[in-house]
Amino acid sequence: SLSAGLDLPGKFLFAILTLMTLIANLVFIEEAVYIYRKIPSTKRSIIIWINAAAPVIASTSCIGMWIPRSSMFTDFTAAVFFAIVIHKFLMMMISECGGQKLLLKRFENGHFKISTGPCCCCCLCLPRVRITRRTLFWLKLGTFQFAFLRPVFMFLSIVLWTNGNYTLYNLSPKGAAIWISCFVGVLTIIALWPVGIMFQQVRTLLSCKNIITKFALYQFILILNHLQAAIINILAMQRIIPCAPPLSSSARGAHITQQLLIMEMFLITLISRVVYRRRYNDLEPPDCTAKEDGDDKQTP
Repeated sequence: SLSAGLDLPGKFLFAILTLMTLIANLVFIEEAVYIYRKIPSTKRSIIIWINAAAPVIASTSCIGMWIPRSSMFTDFTAAVFFAIVIHKFLMMMISECGGQKLLLKRFENGHFKISTGPCCCCCLCLPRVRITRRTLFWLKLGTFQFAFLRPVFMFLSIVLWTNGNYTLYNLSPKGAAIWISCFVGVLTIIALWPVGIMFQQVRTLLSCKNIITKFALYQFILILNHLQAAIINILAMQRIIPCAPPLSSSARGAHITQQLLIMEMFLITLISRVVYRRRYNDLEPPDCTAKEDGDDKQTP
């Protein structure tokens, strides 16, 4: 096993990272109990799912660190879980606005700005789309397709891997990995687009609920779990990260990614506890807001 070949500093590092993973999970469990007791049932499960993203990624990274042969399975599990979290984050923004009906009532004459990242941030000439039940359905479908199709591609990858047709680090055109990675990349971009569109629309309305900080944490998890891992994997495949027996360059790159993710997800778990722990009052219905505005305009 890998742990048997570690020197004393290596064992100390493994112990510290394992302890950080354990603390992250304990913090999440305590936060989940708080959410279950204090948050309304309509928002409870969504917020728990989003808070679970960092501890789950830390746990899968810790398992992959101790058992290097399981890296493909742990990485896939973390990716599938975060695919569901992307959909849940969109649903949380709708829920924090009071639900779909109240959101449509607040923005009945509003328009979505679709020239936003990651798809169309440079296409400023795109027209704005009216906020209707139909456009909300397409936004929800955009994130739901990823939550549904990511596990399908994971299952397909494992089937091909058992048959010897899928190698994670084989990016030749004849291999299945490059094609599956491209499809998953396109689906990821399509899923992130609706979240960006919705955030641009509601960030002012939900500023009292700290939505900007929550969105930043969500973006950090996305960047660290996908972009950081991709960069380290490319460096490992180009042998820029040297091999260190018994680990090859690719295995060492995966090892570095897992260790970084444990530390990063530990910090994000602690920050999330502070951000989501704060109690916020529900937004007032649009009718009440309109009445208050009318009262303010009346001359004493």
